[in-house]
Amino acid sequence: MVETPRIVVAGTHSGAGKTTVATGLMAALSERGYEVAPFKVGPDFIDPSYHALATGRPGRNLDAFLSGPELIPPLFAHGSRGADVCVVEGVMGLFDGRSGGGELASTAHIAKLLDAPVLLVVDAGAMARSVAALVHGYRSFDPDLRLAGVILNRVGSATHEEILREALRPLGVPVLGVLRRDAGLSAPDRYLGLVPVAERRREAREALDSVRATAARSCDLDGILSRARSAGPLGARPWSPDSPEPAPPARVAVAAGPAFSFVYPENLEMLRGAGAEVETFDPARDKELPEGTDALYLGGGFPETYAEELSANEPLREEVREFAGSGQPVVAECGGLLYLCRELDGRPMCGVLDAASRMTDRLSLGYRKARAPVDSPLAERDAAVRGHEFHYSAVEPGAGTPPLAAPAWEFDGVRMEGFARGGVHASYLHTHWAAMPELPRRLVRCAAEVRA
Repeated sequence: MVETPRIVVAGTHSGAGKTTVATGLMAALSERGYEVAPFKVGPDFIDPSYHALATGRPGRNLDAFLSGPELIPPLFAHGSRGADVCVVEGVMGLFDGRSGGGELASTAHIAKLLDAPVLLVVDAGAMARSVAALVHGYRSFDPDLRLAGVILNRVGSATHEEILREALRPLGVPVLGVLRRDAGLSAPDRYLGLVPVAERRREAREALDSVRATAARSCDLDGILSRARSAGPLGARPWSPDSPEPAPPARVAVAAGPAFSFVYPENLEMLRGAGAEVETFDPARDKELPEGTDALYLGGGFPETYAEELSANEPLREEVREFAGSGQPVVAECGGLLYLCRELDGRPMCGVLDAASRMTDRLSLGYRKARAPVDSPLAERDAAVRGHEFHYSAVEPGAGTPPLAAPAWEFDGVRMEGFARGGVHASYLHTHWAAMPELPRRLVRCAAEVRA
């Protein structure tokens, strides 16, 4: 049974300001001495890095497509242990579900699964009395959803604020915060969203201090806490990352640092729960793999931003190539795939795969259902998984690759993607292993067999 107070911060649409509000609330409540557990709806890696900076706890994802709806309450119970209050940042608009359609994986869906009240962030910058019609629509669209209040963002003046408050008064929906227009609240971004904290820690801390001060000054923190405490008990047992039959000890080296910061914390917890000793290394700076490495896990990130540093680190590139060539397990997702290629935008990479990668202006985005067409250290043949793809790059196989490597995944029985060869499994697909515990357990078993 989970009784931790909780509130979901949703937006009317993408760009309404929910990241600013949610992160600001996390930081302001933390400054007050509350232990805040942060969550993010959807597959995003970047916003949770700001949540972690604001709270000192891992930023965790709640994604009803990746993990399945049935795992959302247990994952929430796991992540909320020891917390005084939980703040959940939504994704897109409140009712936007998988690929924009249906309820599945929407912020509203997660709020209902958690029986949590919703705080709606409204971009009121170009709005007056119409704000009442908008809020009325969001409140009445789904009667099973509980709208606890609104935060008005980008309000122009005291007069503008009074007009908005007057319009909303007949609805009885409390205004729990008013944020004025402030260019200083924006954080640097690029093609995939905000710049991750790992790349700009000093600037991220400055931005966090700004949103914390704004939330403390402009939001009714006591009122928001009161709404969060109105959430009833949630009947869920905490999810556990532990394997019932841990493999013999093995050491899994996980890529980290500014270039590789996209890994779900539950994935690392499951590796440990399956018997692995997890060691991190920075491919841009470290000259060798951690001593005694039995398997590599190369997650996502922005290797293109650090391509020069990654390429210049020849000793590590050579060691990774030799490690993979020996048949030891190597699992790579998205950014890790680019690192294993022969080159990235013309700069030499590891050369584990006979393929060239390059950045493009075309976005590949969406949830995927996939099947493993061959056995690999990550998945046995015909294993079914769910994942997410989000990148602006392309990988072009060399002439020798097709006969030497099978696809890592088959999407919807049609599209083949990635590379599976020997001990290597590399693809664009990000997977959250909570719903697929056989994946980390298989990887650790393979690593243990190599050690033996």
